[in-house]
Amino acid sequence: MAKNAIQKIAMNAAENIPYDKLTLSQKNVRRIKDGVSIEQLAEDIGRRKLIQSLNVRPVLGGEGEETGTFEVPAGGRRYLALGILIKQKRLAKNEPIPCIVNRGQETSAEEDSLAENLRRADLHPLDQFRAFKTLSDQGLDPEEIGARFFVSPATVRQRLRLASVSPKLLDLYEKDEIRLEQIMAFSITDDHARQEQVWERISSSHMQEPYYIRRLLTETTVRADDRRAVYVGAEGYEAAGGVILRDLFEQDAGGWFQDAALLEQLVFDKLKVDAEAIRAGGWKWVEAAISFPYGHTSGMRRIYAEAQELSAEEIERYDALKAEYDKLDADYARAEDADETIEAKLDQLGAELDAIDDRPQSYDSAQKAIAGVFVTLAANGKLQVDAGFVRSEDEPRAETGDVDEGEEGGADGGTGSNDDDDGEGVVVNGKPVGDGSGDDGEDDGIKPLPDRLVFDLTAQRTLALRNALAGDVDMAIVAALHAFVLQVFYRFAPDTCLEISLKSGSFSQVDGLAETSWAKEIAERHEAWDRDLPDEAEGLWDFLLGLDEASRKALFAHCVSLTLNAVVEPWNRRAKALEHADVLGRSLQFDMVDAGWTPTVEFLGRLTKARILQAVREARGADSAQLIDHMKKDIMAREAARLLEGSNWLPEPLRLSGDGTSEPVDQSADGGTLAGDDPDETVSDLPAFLETDARPSTGEPVAKDGDENDQLHAAE
Repeated sequence: MAKNAIQKIAMNAAENIPYDKLTLSQKNVRRIKDGVSIEQLAEDIGRRKLIQSLNVRPVLGGEGEETGTFEVPAGGRRYLALGILIKQKRLAKNEPIPCIVNRGQETSAEEDSLAENLRRADLHPLDQFRAFKTLSDQGLDPEEIGARFFVSPATVRQRLRLASVSPKLLDLYEKDEIRLEQIMAFSITDDHARQEQVWERISSSHMQEPYYIRRLLTETTVRADDRRAVYVGAEGYEAAGGVILRDLFEQDAGGWFQDAALLEQLVFDKLKVDAEAIRAGGWKWVEAAISFPYGHTSGMRRIYAEAQELSAEEIERYDALKAEYDKLDADYARAEDADETIEAKLDQLGAELDAIDDRPQSYDSAQKAIAGVFVTLAANGKLQVDAGFVRSEDEPRAETGDVDEGEEGGADGGTGSNDDDDGEGVVVNGKPVGDGSGDDGEDDGIKPLPDRLVFDLTAQRTLALRNALAGDVDMAIVAALHAFVLQVFYRFAPDTCLEISLKSGSFSQVDGLAETSWAKEIAERHEAWDRDLPDEAEGLWDFLLGLDEASRKALFAHCVSLTLNAVVEPWNRRAKALEHADVLGRSLQFDMVDAGWTPTVEFLGRLTKARILQAVREARGADSAQLIDHMKKDIMAREAARLLEGSNWLPEPLRLSGDGTSEPVDQSADGGTLAGDDPDETVSDLPAFLETDARPSTGEPVAKDGDENDQLHAAE
């Protein structure tokens, strides 16, 4: 016998044993149900037969002899599944079952059961992905694959999507260099080159979270809830060849439109069609755009649709219904008990009266011929049509009857000048006054008063009127309101005797300003007044006198509010004006937080990293700032927005002076950077109004300014 001979291993014999000779061993270590149910396993065995033998041991008698029956310590779930098939009459009781018979005494039944379950390695997810893909390539759809393996079709689609990720990344996943959550994030797009590009970008970075991968993969896309995507629609976009990225593992609100340029073109094409359809209604012009800057209608007159005139028959019917309604209403008021019949009749009559009152509105065709329409997209993606704007160049010019400059003057060849030296051409109450000669001769009749005398007299009248107006507060408000309304609502309104001038900046260079709640409230209020005011300026005075006090004050406040300008402009330093804005704000008990301002991701993204961290320190403390100080700027802005939510924090320009701001971040020697420069190097300058006014104090009064003007994310 050879020295150190290796002992050969003898495998346990395989036998086909009738099912009714098998019994479930109580020595099976599996006690807790997990994974596929016994019923599902029975269905699988019924379809593909038994693909793994049972591990059995013979049952011994009192003398150690085999009794002809066998116990099943390993494979108990398969044994029970076979029993279900027998109960369903799909399998005979004595059907031979493939078994591995262990007659050795080296191990126990418990050890056999434990070894089979413990040594069995679960299938690697990547193998499952690839197996599902193989079945799909063989022609099976997700529903059929799901039915065969007792998973939902959605799960199958997820596995197929994961299998479609770049082979390079799947190889890294196989080597445990990429996590499953990251592969799920990469599956949002089928572009392997883009997937690999993003991995190359983040592989050497500490920021490799799934949500960040999704952001990078969709940074050039348009979300499905964007107004442009809603307007075009997913079907229209895909019909034009566009691709929508979908996330099968997270809620994606409809996904992302991958081709932003194609989407923009589809929006413009559809807007053009819609605009032409509107223009066909008789408007002189139609301008269409995805959005317009705030104040784009400044300087235009607005016309409005009017309700169609009632016919004689409609007027007669309306009067009859109103009389019947009033009579029933009076009877109902006198009745001691409520009468349901009268209530129902009143409701019916009221509905009929409302139907007549709510008759269709339309624009006058002559007005439409000089007016136009702005067509844009509302925030919800619906078409927004703002009609009835008249440009100044389209305003009808009334004939004034004035004599041309070269034809002015009387028979004596006067020039019509109102220069103080000659006095000719001045008209008072329709008559020329003064010749400036001082000649008292009356040979040609009574001559006009001299210019200087007229000036002196009217100056006295002006002061007397001022004094009288000062004694009547109500009339002073009406006069000022008259001047304000003329300037705010009437493009070519005549002058007033009050030398009051209103200026209102539009700030059209600020993106998204028109979408704010404040801009919308102002526009709605302005339109409501514009509808109520008389069409011609000549009727304005009587209209204002006819208003009740509350309405007059409301209109006054609206006009005055449009002149407020608290904008900080580096080229237009108005320190005293900005101080006055703070005084006004405190008097109004105004606060931007109460007004609805919140620090958004977009706002924080325009700050430097140092200022983002400063904001978090001010609102949540240094510990919170340390949570994000290692992040890249775009991620830092996103997390800072969550941390600042509900904190009532405001940036310095939105605080009233004296609110107690924290010490500002040190400024760089070169004055910091502007938005768009390298954000990680320096901190931008404080606004001009926060800087110390270095001008020396002269002690003299300052002239009035006349210049125009969340918590950190959960792992995704």
